[in-house]
Amino acid sequence: MAPPHQYLADTDAPICRLEAKQHFETLSDKEKLYTHYLAKASWAGTPILTRTLSEHSTDLYLLFVTLFQDSKNTNVTRDISAFKSAAGVSEESWKYFVEYAVQVLYNLSNFKSFGDTKFFPRLPEAEFEKIVTAAGSSAATALFNKVRGDIYKSEPSECLLIGFPAEGHVSGYYSSKIGKSEVQAVQALLEKHEISALNTRLVNEHDKSYTLYVASAEGASSEKILKGDDGLEVKVVYGDFSKAMASIAENITKAIPYAANEHQKKMLEKYAESFRTGSIEAHRESQRHWIRDVGPIVESNIGFIETYKDPAGIRAEWEGFVAVVNKEQTEKFDHLVNSAEQFVKRLPWPTDFEVDKFIKPDFTSLEVVSFATPGGCPAGINIPNYNDIRMNEGFKNVSLGNVLSAKAPNEKITFISDEDAVLYKKYSGPAFEVQVGLHELLGHGSGKLLQEESAGKFNFDHKNPPISPLTGKPITTWYKPGETWGSVFKSTAASYEECRAEAVAMYLGVDKEIQSIFGNTDQQFEDILYVMYLHMARAGLMALEFYDPKSKKWGQAHMQARFALLNVFLKAGFTKVVPSPSGDTITIQLDRSQIKTVGYKAVGEFLQKLNVYKATADAEHGVAFYVDATSVSDEWTKYREIALANKQPRKVFVQGNTYVDEHGKAQFKDYPATLEGFIASYVERHDFRV
Repeated sequence: MAPPHQYLADTDAPICRLEAKQHFETLSDKEKLYTHYLAKASWAGTPILTRTLSEHSTDLYLLFVTLFQDSKNTNVTRDISAFKSAAGVSEESWKYFVEYAVQVLYNLSNFKSFGDTKFFPRLPEAEFEKIVTAAGSSAATALFNKVRGDIYKSEPSECLLIGFPAEGHVSGYYSSKIGKSEVQAVQALLEKHEISALNTRLVNEHDKSYTLYVASAEGASSEKILKGDDGLEVKVVYGDFSKAMASIAENITKAIPYAANEHQKKMLEKYAESFRTGSIEAHRESQRHWIRDVGPIVESNIGFIETYKDPAGIRAEWEGFVAVVNKEQTEKFDHLVNSAEQFVKRLPWPTDFEVDKFIKPDFTSLEVVSFATPGGCPAGINIPNYNDIRMNEGFKNVSLGNVLSAKAPNEKITFISDEDAVLYKKYSGPAFEVQVGLHELLGHGSGKLLQEESAGKFNFDHKNPPISPLTGKPITTWYKPGETWGSVFKSTAASYEECRAEAVAMYLGVDKEIQSIFGNTDQQFEDILYVMYLHMARAGLMALEFYDPKSKKWGQAHMQARFALLNVFLKAGFTKVVPSPSGDTITIQLDRSQIKTVGYKAVGEFLQKLNVYKATADAEHGVAFYVDATSVSDEWTKYREIALANKQPRKVFVQGNTYVDEHGKAQFKDYPATLEGFIASYVERHDFRV
């Protein structure tokens, strides 16, 4: 049975080159080698990424690398024109095949990294097989035969989404019988023994017996068996992805001689220790040194970072990036950081719910040289994600300049009027820059978690608890020893926190003083503020593409968050969505005169609830509140069909590669912004150790 149209691979997706060569060339020879080895370490985690996305993703990824490798030199791309001629298929079939190949390589699986939904080739299976056969590679043919069912399988419909395998969904983190309740039971046992799940996979052996696989280059000298209630047993096994982890640690170690200072050196040493041994505590130490490395010329971070792909919101995805600091843009962010403490005080909650002292972070604008992650680069990052380190020791914010500035040719702007489209095209870049800056620095960087840090030790006056602005009464909940934000709010945590950060950006974006730091004053400030709110409303409408009405599941944390804010705008009455007379599109109408009054008040009330529920570990009310804010009614399901019919393909970023030449110097190689250029970049980057 053919898959629904919305699950077909994108066609004619805009391809943009991530412009980095000119920034790489400004570095010294020492800095270039430092950059090169960190880029190598980052991409050495590719086998981890593919396998934790799905069981078949590794073979699917290897299929396309193998198909496009030169048979005599696997680090060189084969003659694609000759391959096309040998295949003997129509122009349309070849185009669809190459587009599918690009999207598999880009997402490191056949599930979209932005949306968590499966995508299918647009060409028939017979044509696909004909092309594979024409490659003349027995290895490629064997890989195709292993994954052909996973490529074209569209039934049952549950297999089209990333989620808990016990519910019929797909996940590389869990074996087939594992669902939400099993994960929660195991997680409680891990927390009791103070074992982090960030760098793990969980396999059900039989009944209540599980194996927890920990990613590390080295295996433990002895296995650890944890025993819980009702016969629960978890065997902890180190050495998962041992070859990949060894390669990562090896490249990290090679970068150490080129570190710029002692903090970078110690950071790398702790990285290498963590990746060799599987120690999350060593990774936490690396992040402490990373925070202290203020104002580096080359910035990087690497490890198991974000938990978006885990349906339980506990296990993290591998990622790594290395980038060159843009000094001119960073000066602008320095002004924002220097005033951040006073701006945090303008957020809509009492000081009891804010950190005791705002620790000024390093906030830099970066030009990405290499970013190992499925589906392209984010526009901004706020890390580390260890909340205790963030609150008590600090954090860093980065804005990724060459990601923000990358423009796709002839990009269509849907769901707004022609008049608004003119303003949108002019100011979407500056508006997004403000949104990302406020989201990362004052969104993720604000808010206190009220907690009992250890038995009898609190980070607030528990004898005279703070008064909740929501109830007018003393709070009755807080984080207990061993509990974290993620373990309490579970699968809701990632999207909830993105929504809180987006709401902070909308709330503080109204502030003229803050906007002036970005150079936005007078009428330009008014226009950029309008485009910020218009952008959020439009994103909320487009978010419906990432909602599955059958499972009632959101597939993308940020888009779920933006849908919540669109609902806030609509309920406040200063925004409307108006279907066209033909019913084939929708236009967003936003009353700009009410943004600073009605909009500001509505966003503030919504944001206050998000923050107080999070601060007090009140998952009972917080999760219910957020689920209600992002619920999709029957009317919205109708609008979803319009959103799907008007969806635009996401940009594909072509990243360059670094290499060391015969003189021992690191060099940068660019690739054209074409399908073929993209494929060549992956084939020549390929260093896969399973």
